[in-house]
Amino acid sequence: MNQMKFPNTSLDIADTQSGVDLRNLPIDRVGVKGIRFPVVIDGPDGLKHSVAQFALSVALPGDKKGTHMSRFISLLQGFKEAINASSMNSLATQMLPLLEAQAGSIEAEYTHFINKQAPISGIQSLMDYQVQWTANAYKNSTHQTQVDVNLRVVVPVMSLCPCSKEISEYGAHNQRSHITISALIDHQQSLKVEDLVSIAESEASSELWGLLKRADEKFVTEKSYDNPKFVEDLVRDVARRVEADSRILSFVVEAENFESIHNHSAYARVSGHRGATSKAGL
Repeated sequence: MNQMKFPNTSLDIADTQSGVDLRNLPIDRVGVKGIRFPVVIDGPDGLKHSVAQFALSVALPGDKKGTHMSRFISLLQGFKEAINASSMNSLATQMLPLLEAQAGSIEAEYTHFINKQAPISGIQSLMDYQVQWTANAYKNSTHQTQVDVNLRVVVPVMSLCPCSKEISEYGAHNQRSHITISALIDHQQSLKVEDLVSIAESEASSELWGLLKRADEKFVTEKSYDNPKFVEDLVRDVARRVEADSRILSFVVEAENFESIHNHSAYARVSGHRGATSKAGL
């Protein structure tokens, strides 16, 4: 039998990307994106599995020709922990020395499912929420690695217009809305996706469910009618709750109402940090 021949894999192969670049132009971020990778979600019902889309990048000095792209993939291959603030902090901390970088970023976006019970019938169904974890790592003034971890959750809810209710003899127009919470969080404390979802849903005219029976639909219709909210009300009420959470260092709260009587959306945004809302973003 003929022996199979393999390409030369000796250590003396030229490492072109480690060469010097004479243009001396630093690159803010270079890396890989669009990587689909399995992740473990630690939810109230135990561990679940999903697929996240990752983007990993680092800052590249002006005199360095290229980064080590394969090392990003190697780093991700070793990621076995449940995805949360602590594990994202650890992953970003490992990335800087591995890529010989002073700063870098890791983003992971996936669909998060929560099993919910309908308010009257109790029938169970899954609701989906878009989630993004971001870890920004950098060397501080003492050359120690510091990581800022941000959690972003998009929560679909229902909002009913207070003005429409006030001026109409019967009924009021309502619409589906998206409340987006972006929170810079303390990675040493436990903050779950469900915590932010709960805040957003509790401050809407009504939360949503994947499956409703007639009795549930009646409940949702009447609940939203008794709890009208402008888009301004949504962001203010959610921001007040987020601001009071000691696990959140700073935040941005956005609300978009997909208007049912207009061909445009209504939008509002509040940002700030715990103890003092402001105009500054994350």
